[in-house]
Amino acid sequence: MTASCDEGQVHAVVADPLDALRGACAPLKFAPLPDLLSHRDVEAQADPAGPVHWYQAGVLASDGSLPVLFDKMRTEHGPGHRLPAATNFLRVTLREPIFMVSASLYLTGRAPLLGPDTLYLPWDTARARFGTPASVDTRVAVLPDDPAADHPATVVVQDEDALLRAAAQALFATFEPLIDALHAHSRSGKRTLWGWVLDTLHFYMLNPARYLGRDAEQAWDLATRLGDAVVEAGAVTRRRPRLFPFAPEHPRGTWAVRGTCCFDYKGDPEHGYCTTCPLKCDGERRQDLSEWLRDPALAP
Repeated sequence: MTASCDEGQVHAVVADPLDALRGACAPLKFAPLPDLLSHRDVEAQADPAGPVHWYQAGVLASDGSLPVLFDKMRTEHGPGHRLPAATNFLRVTLREPIFMVSASLYLTGRAPLLGPDTLYLPWDTARARFGTPASVDTRVAVLPDDPAADHPATVVVQDEDALLRAAAQALFATFEPLIDALHAHSRSGKRTLWGWVLDTLHFYMLNPARYLGRDAEQAWDLATRLGDAVVEAGAVTRRRPRLFPFAPEHPRGTWAVRGTCCFDYKGDPEHGYCTTCPLKCDGERRQDLSEWLRDPALAP
């Protein structure tokens, strides 16, 4: 914290509440954060004559653009099968926002609050693909004793349960319109689509914990509480993911199994089931993960 003088008085300058997240993610090998921008940044980049069109998430879900972009992306890049195409659409639009929420809660104890009017999805018309999502003028929920509690971009909540609820409700309000539109167009089940989101929320707390050599079960417990709050907010799914300890004596010997298949194998049958797929037998999964532990170069 620094100080500045203004008419003879000294005022504390509270650091950007997202700086802690940027710092915490710096040592991670995998940290897909969205671009953290201001509205002024977006206006500067949003050239009407340029190749990139910036969609607010809420507008993309409501103005009829989502089906058009989904079909264009699927035609240009695949996969041909509608189910992996639907989960791939979620991956390219929601991966970074999910990571921001999960990783921030786990690593900093702060909850970035997504919004349908503050999540932007840049569509590259020349390449027919989405670029890195942007979270614009992001507000952050914090606890009363957080050093950033006085920052104008923060919302102070009473306790950790309230923090998780705030994160979950904002996430649900942002994603539900997109998932509704994707469900209606792709005919993929909402339980499948929300299942992908819930699985990813869990994995994006577990991954940092594993990489940093921390307690995987503790990270999983927090992820489960966040998942519970998202379900309470309105998300639907058939089955939740589960922790999979395959080498408990090793600090990175715990992985997880998704509750919902992403159906990538339908788009690429030669690839087969993913290592985290619920359709893969645990014996094969344990063998693959043990080989990766012995030789990380084998990991995909």
